[in-house]
Amino acid sequence: MTRRSSQTPGPVRVRVPGKINLHLSVGDLRADGYHDLVTVFHAVDLVDELTISPAERHTVSTEGASAAVPTGGKNLAGAAARLLAKRTKAGGPVAIQISKQIPVAGGMAGGSADAAGALLGCAALWGLELTRDQLSEIAAELGSDVPFALAGGTAVGTGRGERLSPVLARTPLHWVLALADGGLSTPAVFAELDRLRSHADPPRVAGVQDMLTALSSGDPAQVGAALGNDLQAAAISLQPGLRRTLRAGLAAGALGGVVSGSGPTVALLCADPAAAAEVAAELAGSGTCRSVRVASGPAPGARVIG
Repeated sequence: MTRRSSQTPGPVRVRVPGKINLHLSVGDLRADGYHDLVTVFHAVDLVDELTISPAERHTVSTEGASAAVPTGGKNLAGAAARLLAKRTKAGGPVAIQISKQIPVAGGMAGGSADAAGALLGCAALWGLELTRDQLSEIAAELGSDVPFALAGGTAVGTGRGERLSPVLARTPLHWVLALADGGLSTPAVFAELDRLRSHADPPRVAGVQDMLTALSSGDPAQVGAALGNDLQAAAISLQPGLRRTLRAGLAAGALGGVVSGSGPTVALLCADPAAAAEVAAELAGSGTCRSVRVASGPAPGARVIG
């Protein structure tokens, strides 16, 4: 039974990070339509901010995002609020305003981040005394990446990605994120990977231990060399220009590059903040991406900021 503390009368603000997949190995298609995954999630300080207020009916509005953001019942943040109310028999309708920095359909789990932020914010608004583990159980019902958005940091994800084991990353990592024109549908990228594998099995990433060893070394160059994503070939097949973006980033001095998740955001690891600024400046003028962002990690998970 959910305990309640005093309900917060006014708006609750929550900040929640985007993620990069430092490593993502994808198993073959299972009979149930899913794939077994082993991934290393890494939260970065490119964030969405949610403001959650009591309302007469559930609404979700966004700023800083394209029309591609789902609305109404299809928006994961709104779905998260309704699911939490159902599971806890608490709370009422809320208005959720989302200020977005995480790219939409960009492989950085922006929708999942918003769902995590809504769970945490509604729990605070309604005065629910829920542990992070209890919130994570509900989060897993919403999507595979939602529990990690709650947790943040760096973690190994298994199953569909929802089973998490924290990883101690010994040093901050500095990134240039190349944002593409348009997004990619995660189901479409997985379907393309299955199609590629049915014709000629593309190379698969090495085991996760290489990345864990690199992270424990504290050497960004080792981390850059260990970056890998089985979905990258499928994302490039659907958006061939991503290959040019990766090449341009490496030519500009990045230590390594990878398509994040299902793409099309390209994450380029740099030696330090100064190197990231140089790579970002050169990449911005290369004509190979829509825009660039500089970010660092590991960043904390969803947190109430006001």
